[in-house]
Amino acid sequence: MAENQNDAAQVVEKQFDSTLDSVDEAENLILNIAGQTGFTEDDLHRLGMAVREAMVNAVVHGNRYNLRKKVHLTVASEPTALRITILDEGEGFEPQELPDPLAEENLLRQSGRGLLLIQAFVDEFQMRKAEPPLGTKVMMAIHRNPESEAGGPTE
Repeated sequence: MAENQNDAAQVVEKQFDSTLDSVDEAENLILNIAGQTGFTEDDLHRLGMAVREAMVNAVVHGNRYNLRKKVHLTVASEPTALRITILDEGEGFEPQELPDPLAEENLLRQSGRGLLLIQAFVDEFQMRKAEPPLGTKVMMAIHRNPESEAGGPTE
């Protein structure tokens, strides 16, 4: 995808199998798009971590590795932000039903902090149960650094 020259959003949509290999593929796709459209190295790192966490959740917890179910990824490169939507075909759940990952009884659990990490890495985050037959929809965005577009410092 080429750099956005006309201030219109450029959108890429792709479906992935419910495998951990798809996590790497989705992360690489996002990083390529973000790198081509002028995001900084710090932004790329944040995006990579957020996409990885969201994709793992979709594959493992949403679709439960079911190869008949897909993970739907949409990336919109806008003048001010990169917007990413990840949608699984699982049963879905209500986000408020998740246990608090910072509660003392959950601190030593091996999972449960992915959403907290995603929220720390992106500028905008929303998650909701999708309309059947699809499961959970995660929407996130990272804003462009105005200094990097103006030729200012990027680190």
